Amino acid sequence: MQISQAMNEQLNHQVSAEFAAAHKYLAMACVFDGMGLKMLSKRFLQQYEEECGHALKIVKYLLEVGGTVKLEGVTKPKGDYKTVEEMVRASLDSERHVTKLINDLVALADSEKDYATRSFLNWYVDEQVEEVSSMEDLLRLVQLARDNVLQVEARVAHEMAAKS
Repeated sequence: MQISQAMNEQLNHQVSAEFAAAHKYLAMACVFDGMGLKMLSKRFLQQYEEECGHALKIVKYLLEVGGTVKLEGVTKPKGDYKTVEEMVRASLDSERHVTKLINDLVALADSEKDYATRSFLNWYVDEQVEEVSSMEDLLRLVQLARDNVLQVEARVAHEMAAKS
């Protein structure tokens, strides 16, 4: 194995954290859909797919370096959100938590002089900057719109169309 046992364990934990984040986004997408907010639902479904991709990327890395993949269970996500702001704030909190976990992995790689894993993790460091920023922007938008969630829907639709 090209990585330490401690790194192997922490990367497995990160896989679970990424799948847990995906699970939260899927639950939120369903709540948005139930509220009739189809664009927010679509955006959060995209986040779900992105988080699954993040997990799979780590799984592939573990296999590439001769590590052992041990999948853990994912806790049931909250599904009884009452407001758009509550969901977006929970998403931001989740992204900040994932960022802390990534930073902890980087610190471990640095302390072990595991340069290959450190290089691999750089992508996640950059990705988390974008993820946190994106959720902060969405939270500000929701707060500015106050009770007019249709403005948020229109803005999200516009941004998604621009990215296509």
